[in-house]
Amino acid sequence: MPTTIRPATSQDHDAVWSIFHDVISAGDTYAFDSAMPREAALAYWFQPGARAFVAESGGRILGIYHLKPNQAGPGAHVANAAFMVPALARGRGVGRRLGEGCVAEARRLGFRAIQFNFVVSTNDAAVQLWQQLGFRIVGTLPGAFRHPTLGYVDAFVMYLALAEVSRRS
Repeated sequence: MPTTIRPATSQDHDAVWSIFHDVISAGDTYAFDSAMPREAALAYWFQPGARAFVAESGGRILGIYHLKPNQAGPGAHVANAAFMVPALARGRGVGRRLGEGCVAEARRLGFRAIQFNFVVSTNDAAVQLWQQLGFRIVGTLPGAFRHPTLGYVDAFVMYLALAEVSRRS
């Protein structure tokens, strides 16, 4: 069955929470407390100013993303996003569909770029996917993430320009 990306609704809260909980419980890709309660997770995912989406196939939600301005005011033209795919749906192209959908949505909304502030360096699938979609590593945060089995590992700042960038020195 094809996977479609659509805006998340309040009826998706159970599925969003299930995926969010599955991903953060592993403790190896996001800097969230693995004991974060449902209410806090949903408040984060559906925060004001963010747009939440789900990847759905055959009536089943296989992944989620949300898109928001990375900063307020003069930095609001750069988007930020978060993506989660549960272990049972990985390796099926769901992350790619979410990433492609996010880039298209960011362009549609008029964002000039997308910046990921904290991509765990050992999350090889995510790093490779983002690079395949045109993101570049523009910074490394040495030892910024405490991985549950590998100890302190780097995190990357990744960036994709969606519009021509002019620079002033």
